[in-house]
Amino acid sequence: MAAVILPWERFSGREASGVDQPRAAEARLAEAVGLAASIGLVVVHTAILPLRLRRPSMLFGEGQVSLQGQSISQKHVGVAIVDAALSPVQQRNLERAWGCKVVDRTGLILDIFGERAATKEGTLQVELAHLQYQRSRLVRSWTHLERQRGGFGFLGGPGETQIEADRRLIDDRLVRLKKELEGVRRTRGLHRTARKRVPFPVVALVGYTNAGKSTLFNAMTGAEVSAKDQLFATLDPTMRGMRMPSGRRIILSDTVGFISQLPHELVEAFRATLEEVSQADVILHIRDVAHPETSAQRADVIKVLDDMVADGTLDANWPERTVEVLNKADLLGGVGEVTLREGSVAVSAITGEGLDALKAAIDARIAHGMETADYDIPSHDGARMAWLYQHGEVVERVDGESAVHLKVRLLPADRARFERGP
Repeated sequence: MAAVILPWERFSGREASGVDQPRAAEARLAEAVGLAASIGLVVVHTAILPLRLRRPSMLFGEGQVSLQGQSISQKHVGVAIVDAALSPVQQRNLERAWGCKVVDRTGLILDIFGERAATKEGTLQVELAHLQYQRSRLVRSWTHLERQRGGFGFLGGPGETQIEADRRLIDDRLVRLKKELEGVRRTRGLHRTARKRVPFPVVALVGYTNAGKSTLFNAMTGAEVSAKDQLFATLDPTMRGMRMPSGRRIILSDTVGFISQLPHELVEAFRATLEEVSQADVILHIRDVAHPETSAQRADVIKVLDDMVADGTLDANWPERTVEVLNKADLLGGVGEVTLREGSVAVSAITGEGLDALKAAIDARIAHGMETADYDIPSHDGARMAWLYQHGEVVERVDGESAVHLKVRLLPADRARFERGP
């Protein structure tokens, strides 16, 4: 059994970690409960605790700690989740006061990532993040040992020795993990280069966690990717090929869901899973249009993408190749009940309503980035003509005695490849 506790600074409008909070406290609490439930915890107690001042010892005031301790004891809670970033000292003191394990937002999301990651890179990134998180908290494990330095001035006491030994082990493992990750990334880069040799347009799905990306992915491709009504059901990128109404083949890529206040230990791991987005020809921003916090979730997704632009992992023109997909329209009565903004499409991944309009929007967005070229192909060169039909849109054809004139719309990369020749 678990308890979820949300620190809330009602007077400053900022949450305990000091991050601006556009959401209502109740919505933040509901998200924290969803995070806890996503790893099988049964939540039996929740509380929103207003903060006038953040105490360095336990974050909360003594009265709040005592009152929550009574509820935790009465309901036999085994894990208390504080939806904020706790210092090692705060976490230790709360555990002593409440008599149960205390996990902060960072620790909870790390546990979720650790449970869900399936690919080699995903597991390595999560382990790396977990070790970086634990390294700062080693002191909590050894407070029962002596912490004073030895009499010679250069020998640490037994507690300090144990901490330093553990820290060295973690540092060694961190070095090995980073080397392994670099190898995995090089391999992924080679795979991406190989795909460019048969350059079907890549369409990447992004969006807040539990917005319905995997359900939409399955509906469009006929795949059977795990799609559950829980936060972070998908952590590792999944790619499938599909044919569009225009006849064009594309590669659809499902990605990890975004979340507000992602722990800084996981930022690098999180962005590594979004590498496919930076290479995508079209980005589908999937939104849960029925969610009460849909606007705040949209802002969180845009902030992450803008941050990727700032650190050079995403180009600044990503909005120009983005289609906003307002999913879960069935919960509002159908796509006709959804208010559309420019460049958006309403769909229901569950019922399939609106999927044809979405596919047409994808086709139009891909075509928008195409260039028109004219080619005279010898009549006997069927292979080159077939290539143009497969990779472009033939808008005009004139058959001559010895050659076929084709006017074709191609992506810039396809045009360069065709004109470069074999």
